[in-house]
Amino acid sequence: MSVTTVSHGVTALGPMHEALARLRGWRALGISALLGAFSALAFAPFHITAVLVVSLTGLVWMMDGARGIKRWGRAVFARGWAFGYGFFLVSLHWTASPFLVEPEKHAVFLWMPLILLPGGMALIWGVAMAMAASFWSSSPSRVFIFALFFGLAEWVRGSLFGGFPWNLAGTTYLPGGALSQAASLGGVYWLSAITIFASASPAALVDTRETRGLPGRALPAVASVIAMALLWVYGAQKLQTQVQFTEQHVVLMDVGVPQDKKYVPHPQFPGFIQANPEVFRRYLQWLNEMPGDASDIVIWPEGATGSNLLESRQLEPTAAFLGDRRLIAGTTRRSITEDGEAWYNSLAILSEESALTGAAGLYNKHRLVPVGELPVSKIIPFGEALSGILPGALQQMATSGFEPGVGPTIVYGDGVPPFVGMICYEALYSNVAFDAQQSAGHRADWLVVISNDAWFGALIGPAQHYAQNRYRSIETGLPMARVAARGASAIIDGYGREVQRSISVQDNPEGWNGQLLRSPLPTPQSNPVFQTRVGQMFLPLTFVLFAVLAFFAWRR
Repeated sequence: MSVTTVSHGVTALGPMHEALARLRGWRALGISALLGAFSALAFAPFHITAVLVVSLTGLVWMMDGARGIKRWGRAVFARGWAFGYGFFLVSLHWTASPFLVEPEKHAVFLWMPLILLPGGMALIWGVAMAMAASFWSSSPSRVFIFALFFGLAEWVRGSLFGGFPWNLAGTTYLPGGALSQAASLGGVYWLSAITIFASASPAALVDTRETRGLPGRALPAVASVIAMALLWVYGAQKLQTQVQFTEQHVVLMDVGVPQDKKYVPHPQFPGFIQANPEVFRRYLQWLNEMPGDASDIVIWPEGATGSNLLESRQLEPTAAFLGDRRLIAGTTRRSITEDGEAWYNSLAILSEESALTGAAGLYNKHRLVPVGELPVSKIIPFGEALSGILPGALQQMATSGFEPGVGPTIVYGDGVPPFVGMICYEALYSNVAFDAQQSAGHRADWLVVISNDAWFGALIGPAQHYAQNRYRSIETGLPMARVAARGASAIIDGYGREVQRSISVQDNPEGWNGQLLRSPLPTPQSNPVFQTRVGQMFLPLTFVLFAVLAFFAWRR
């Protein structure tokens, strides 16, 4: 049983509203999934934000139709879930890349990144839409309700079970552009809530009420236009500031080895693998040949050499080739404990004296990728057996996995300005840099992000990761040095603007994509940004505002 949908309001939109609202069954689910998949064009490397207006407005209109079905709760959940599945399937397709490094072994498990992961993430959106539908009406209030619950869902997605805040709606804007600067006011979750509301607001122009109240229907759209215009003016004004530089220079190094060539068979122990010695040899060559000053800070990516740099025979030559410079390098690290040993995904500061004294500074990654870095056996049943058949990217340390570090912190090292270190996955989170500075009681000078993007594939994954990382500079007002293996390595200023990106070297081995850059480090914004000073208060206040506006719009 269903109710016939007749649309009123803006005449030109009526046929589209009726067509979507009248969809039923598999057609409704299919169109919902297509709208979700279409939404991925709003993010890097495309940044076509207008796509969200089409997709989210369409989703609201499909919910209008679902509310007319007898079992509307199931229908709304199913449409919200299908929308999410389409979005996450396209946005997270790169998670299939580790399974294709050795397809003869792991292609059979492609259902995990292509079905299980997007389907599981979509459950959050399906539940959010079902909850929103409980407060649904034909009035413009439904747009405020939609933005409230969708915004809450994005926050939950970034927090639940450690969270995975990939492609939040607030990151649709080109980082370093005018609208992206709004993240400095209330953070990326707040900007996501505003973006969701603005994108869905045209849906209120059409509804099933017979009233001629077009001005009332237009209020959400008018409010969103005014809000976005004000945010654009705010951002454009901030970007009038020219980039200023410190005297400190940093050198970004990535030898660009393909992931399937980073490890090779061990010559003495058949069946075992070892780090490809050519990777380390090339890093030493670059250290020796790269011109610069004694005060330079060299940065290598996450897990740069593929081995434990602090214990292996690599440490002594690394220290010798550094000379008076400092090195920030990603490395696995082993710690002896009472129960045996623990492994960490670490960032270490090395100097010429490190061959004798060890690392001059150290940070252990505290936000670990589920299954990828956390012990498989501790996450799912039969994880001990599963870890032996999953791709190496998903169990780097076999069944033992990595141990999480104590938490975000400012990293100190002699000759290195204090910085907040973030390793790969951690740079998706808005709170890491904020919590590190809160804990230290003072502001850092810059951000250092190291990553291994070689696992992301060659399509949109690395570009999306890079764009989202740049929002950390906007939120904190701090410049960033980012080094990503086979990804974007660049210097970013405190407004998220790319200052310089590393360039390919001329003598790359076949299939490698080595990149180098030497650049001065930009200065931080002169004053801590608003979001850093007041925290995340804008987000809950905006949710309260949406609820209040929904109540008054519903009464009318």
